[in-house]
Amino acid sequence: MMSHALTAENLWEDVLAVRAQSPLVHSITNFVAMNFNANMLLALGASPVMAHALEEVEDMVEIAQALVLNIGTLETGWIRAMTLAKRRARLKGIPVILDPVGAGATSYRNSCIAELLAVDPPNIIRGNASEVMSVAGLSIATKGVDSSASSDDAIGAAMALAQKTSGVVCISGVIDHVMDGAGRHITLSNGSALMTKVTGVGCSATAIIGAFSAVQPDVFRATVGAMAYLGVAGEIAEQNTMATNGGSGSYQVNLLDVVNLLDGAMFIKTLKMELMKY
Repeated sequence: MMSHALTAENLWEDVLAVRAQSPLVHSITNFVAMNFNANMLLALGASPVMAHALEEVEDMVEIAQALVLNIGTLETGWIRAMTLAKRRARLKGIPVILDPVGAGATSYRNSCIAELLAVDPPNIIRGNASEVMSVAGLSIATKGVDSSASSDDAIGAAMALAQKTSGVVCISGVIDHVMDGAGRHITLSNGSALMTKVTGVGCSATAIIGAFSAVQPDVFRATVGAMAYLGVAGEIAEQNTMATNGGSGSYQVNLLDVVNLLDGAMFIKTLKMELMKY
């Protein structure tokens, strides 16, 4: 069942808007995922810029259409840069997306997240179940940057966090959940287990949310569209990989190719989206 207010056709319109407008997405992201994130944004049709220097982040925000903050490889200067960039982005009125990688793993990581949430929190937060539960203030065992909880476990925490920030929270997992402070909640059940075998796919989801939110003012719809697009691409990329007896290396290349080449008919046919009602 799909939401009458939000259809696959609506989401495809946003894909076409990203391709047509090629929004500049400013990412202060981690060393591990930086190259792959940039390539995924290029494949999508967006324009990536990875600028971290304190001396230029505010100027870069001024020419960007979205700001993505990813704390995967933390460093004190980067957190200062993120804080400056976020403040400028909020003043400018462009969307800010936070990926709280490894939330709960260390006290330093948690204090950095708290700093980024303290004043003018991000418009969108995307993480796995453990990360979302940790950011929401719940006690959960975190195993590095992998989730030790299922996405279903984090629903209540995500709802509370969305209300607290008056924004959108996305839990990524076997089933992706997107919800906002107004009570909207959509699940997406595409994707592939191989997505967990390529580093940076989750970080790329956050970057892609940045691209969609740059062209779609409803940040809930933008988040749904981004996660839907990546999920469908991930599923088709698995089929293409299996057809050639490939492994995780082939999958990475296939995923980039499908993100680049996916057409509307295949997207609409493949998408599994459900509106949750309470």
